[in-house]
Amino acid sequence: MRRQKLDFLILDANSSPGGAWQHVWDSLTLFSDAHSSTLPGWPMPSYPGFPPASHVVDYLTRYEQRYDLPVRHGVAVERVLDDDPRFRLLTTHGEFRSRTVVAATGTWSAPFIPFYPGEFQGRQWHTASYPGPNPFLTSTSSGHTSRVAVVGAGNSGAQIAAELALAGVDTTWFTSHPPRWMPDDVDGRVLFSRNRQRMLAKLRGEPDPGPETELGDIVMVPPVLKARDSGLLRATDMFSSLDELDREGFSDLIWATGFRPALRPFPGLLAEGKPTVEGFFPVGYGSWTGPGSATITGVSPYARQVAADVAKLVRSSR
Repeated sequence: MRRQKLDFLILDANSSPGGAWQHVWDSLTLFSDAHSSTLPGWPMPSYPGFPPASHVVDYLTRYEQRYDLPVRHGVAVERVLDDDPRFRLLTTHGEFRSRTVVAATGTWSAPFIPFYPGEFQGRQWHTASYPGPNPFLTSTSSGHTSRVAVVGAGNSGAQIAAELALAGVDTTWFTSHPPRWMPDDVDGRVLFSRNRQRMLAKLRGEPDPGPETELGDIVMVPPVLKARDSGLLRATDMFSSLDELDREGFSDLIWATGFRPALRPFPGLLAEGKPTVEGFFPVGYGSWTGPGSATITGVSPYARQVAADVAKLVRSSR
């Protein structure tokens, strides 16, 4: 936006920089090295191995400060209304008006939990609230040691189940299908390359070379690789009812079942993933807004295109 010489404002519900990364569990890392996880203009500082969440938050904080971005933290957008020719943004800190709105709310604030019949009497968590292994290392209120069920066949499920198992927690990893491990030497760099190939093919009107999921679903980060190869990380077929978990003595259930786009503030502005009104631009939600667009590096080309589209619209309406 700044390169387009536009007047813009960023509203962030979080009280400090870092986005969703400031809310994840401590051991979560990127799937690639720092060099492969940068924003335009200033690379992420180097880090041995895969950078942890704290390194990412520090980078995003310093990036915001370095470019003096006009961010208002602690302002949650509750509703965006089409009030032609401008939008009305109803927030926790009053009302804003704008000719255009870029929706970049991500997914972290919209965790998804599938329906299963029955009732579970123990504690339930989601990836978004997973606290790390420590709470599960102590006895429960009934005096028994924790027995944890982790649900989810993707990266989060594998990483959480691996961390708990390696910490000595009695853990069962439930999946709806056998785990699809990526080759041990595949990390984020390979995935970013595949997503870039898909993006370029789309721009050229060429056939899609295929999503990165053709390689598998689970990146073999070191803890997952260690737990799998040591026999601690083995998948179990899904239960059919939550009652089964109670009967088998589980104390905790962790849903690693993903997220949905956080689109609640935008009723009526999208239909089947497409904007219904001029001036509304969604970006960074994953495959439906572009291959790799939900990643730090992958969002850049889409963000540039959105900025150019916003500039074109604003200038044409002057």
